[in-house]
Amino acid sequence: MRYPRVARGLPPLVAVAHGSRDPRAAATISELLDRVRWSASHRGLGGLDVHAAYLGHAAPSPGQVLGALPPGPVVVLPLLLTDAYHSKTDLPAVLRAAADQSGGGLRVSYGDPLGPDPLLIHALERRLAEAGVVPGNRETSVVLAAAGSSDPGACADIAGLAGRWRARHGWRDVAPGYTSAAAPSPAAAVAALRADGARRVVVASYLLAPGRFATQIRDQSLAAGATAVSGVLGAAPELACLVLSRYAAALARAGAAQPPEAPARIA
Repeated sequence: MRYPRVARGLPPLVAVAHGSRDPRAAATISELLDRVRWSASHRGLGGLDVHAAYLGHAAPSPGQVLGALPPGPVVVLPLLLTDAYHSKTDLPAVLRAAADQSGGGLRVSYGDPLGPDPLLIHALERRLAEAGVVPGNRETSVVLAAAGSSDPGACADIAGLAGRWRARHGWRDVAPGYTSAAAPSPAAAVAALRADGARRVVVASYLLAPGRFATQIRDQSLAAGATAVSGVLGAAPELACLVLSRYAAALARAGAAQPPEAPARIA
């Protein structure tokens, strides 16, 4: 089955997530993209053609989605929170293969990953508030708990985001933690902040969707003495705003005529 052409002459958007065997993950991505469509419709982009794809553990793959699109321009966005191996290597290789298979019919514009970005700090504080944590409390320290990466640049991005969050939003401290491939772990970061005299330590889950990492962060952080652990970012309105902003930026870089304005507000 071939997907319909995008309304208003705008290229379709293919949003590529990591993928998980946990069915809640795909449901969360679907909810996020529904919010993207809703936000687009309220910014004069009603009918924007939005598709989900997954790098692994779930269908459809990026190649399957791209192969079903008609010839023409398309914007592909990595729904990833750091610029690491998947966004630098895996996905570009998939896109090159899809473009080759189309015989030049597909013209792919590749967008930036979602993070790091200041809007993500607002989304993190939204989720902490939902967990009962007062944002910017000077007696509270925060662990920014990310998936982790063997790419030192990606880990540096997380550490930099933690530093900016601490400097601008009034927490006692914000420290990074990584569930894999880097140290410290979120639980170790909780323990270190408690040893440093923090009265309360809370954990902000810097993850897009539920799954094994989110469960690991929650269970191990609470066992280490965290007083609260936020839910995943999921379909937070800030993420929908970021997706549309990345879409607009990708079109602008590609020289598309009259790209949509990057959204200035969260809806």
